Amino acid sequence: MTKKDFYEILGLSKNSTPEEIKKAYRQMALKYHPDRNPGDKAAEDRFKEAAEAYSVLIDPEKRSTYDRFGHDGLRAEGFSGFSGFNSSIFEDFEDILGNFFSFSFGDFFGTQHRARAHYPQRGRDLALELEVSLEDVAFGAEKKIKLDRVELCSVCHGSKLRPGTQKSVCRHCQGRGQVRYQQGFFAISRTCSHCDGSGEVITTPCKECGGSGKTRKKKELKVKIPPGIKDGMRLRLEKEGEVGDREAPRGDLYVVVRVKKHEIFEREENNLFCQITISFIQAALGGTIEIPTLEDNEVIKIPAGTQPGEVFRLKGKGIKPLGGYRKGDLFVKVNVKIPEKLTKEQKALLQKFAESTGEDLKTVYRGIINKTKNIIH
Repeated sequence: MTKKDFYEILGLSKNSTPEEIKKAYRQMALKYHPDRNPGDKAAEDRFKEAAEAYSVLIDPEKRSTYDRFGHDGLRAEGFSGFSGFNSSIFEDFEDILGNFFSFSFGDFFGTQHRARAHYPQRGRDLALELEVSLEDVAFGAEKKIKLDRVELCSVCHGSKLRPGTQKSVCRHCQGRGQVRYQQGFFAISRTCSHCDGSGEVITTPCKECGGSGKTRKKKELKVKIPPGIKDGMRLRLEKEGEVGDREAPRGDLYVVVRVKKHEIFEREENNLFCQITISFIQAALGGTIEIPTLEDNEVIKIPAGTQPGEVFRLKGKGIKPLGGYRKGDLFVKVNVKIPEKLTKEQKALLQKFAESTGEDLKTVYRGIINKTKNIIH
């Protein structure tokens, strides 16, 4: 038998919006629902047709396949009638109809359908910041951290029950997990608010945790800082967050690394930078100086005639990249300190030095003034 067009079944056009599809389905479902038409086979067939049409047209992928290839395309993709559809679509039907009817869509269409389960909740993730030094970053370290987190109650072990007691059958739903109300020819089913659908309640809660199944406890952990880690990076410690419900996994702990400012070095990627100050005599005559590194002190040679701002490079004295081996370099910038006060003897010696080089300090000064005047005029 040739199947009817899904748009025709719901009285829609091919450019109908999802909202229009839901509205049309709701109207037909309410009209032809078996609870409103007991024993009417024709109404039951119309209801099934509407539900099948809705399940295809509300799904963008199935609707696209149907628009291009019709029913044959759906069969080719494995969507042949209700046997090819995910039974979870019936939950969507129940949401649209507001759970007004007493029957189970899964039972009606021959598919297994269960009330929505209340699964144990996974534990909450935790996050904290950990301050480390540049030395920790360079060589790696192990740090201790303290947490105040939720754990299972040591008395009831998460059962929420006082030891030696058991849960009782919920008297509001008689253990069914749902409460039914009759409104005319409609039977409305709702999840029991007293037991949250479990059908059981705790009448003798654990005194230690007050029936929550959990308590707060302090915990000390060790965190490994890998060499090369950067400021702001997160370390994930699996299953070190808060405990979940019984039989549910624990959450994770995220440690955000904050690198303290170093008094000597600055970091850029895997390289280090620092500045040293030498006297103008050292800059002029040259010599050797000792500079600090993260490992030990290094002696470097200052060539005669070194200029202020000159940079020296020490290979392999930087930081390893995260997960790598080759260290970066250390770059040392030289600052030259000019004495602020000189004795008469020192001034005389410098004057003699200037004369020996043929330098007339006054002439140079006047030359600069003359150049400035020319620029102004």
